[in-house]
Amino acid sequence: MSIFGSILSKIFGSKPAAAAPAGGAPAGSHEAVAGVPADAAAKVDIAAVLDELNEKNPEVLDWRVSIVDLLKVLGIDSSLANRKALAAELKYDGDGSDSAKMNIWLHEKVIALVAANGGKVPADLLAKK
Repeated sequence: MSIFGSILSKIFGSKPAAAAPAGGAPAGSHEAVAGVPADAAAKVDIAAVLDELNEKNPEVLDWRVSIVDLLKVLGIDSSLANRKALAAELKYDGDGSDSAKMNIWLHEKVIALVAANGGKVPADLLAKK
């Protein structure tokens, strides 16, 4: 399963049918990515799910700002190697050695793709530039 597919699976609580390329759906599209139907995702309040998982985590994490913390909240490997693999999967074309820029891009891209799949994402997270 793709890393982004794992993210969707953890958030939406359903196992993606196939490891489709996560970068395939353009931002703003309501097309399902990695087998999660948009109508099923629309019923999921992303902030509520992630806040609940965050409360159960012994670490103090800020998933709303940090891709590392977002991955940790979901129980997904947040290592630099895994983040680079996620960046490649989502077609990051920036400098892979600039992890700060890559991390910001990853966080914004993951949030945008979750929203594009119909997930309910807080407006303040989508408004980030």
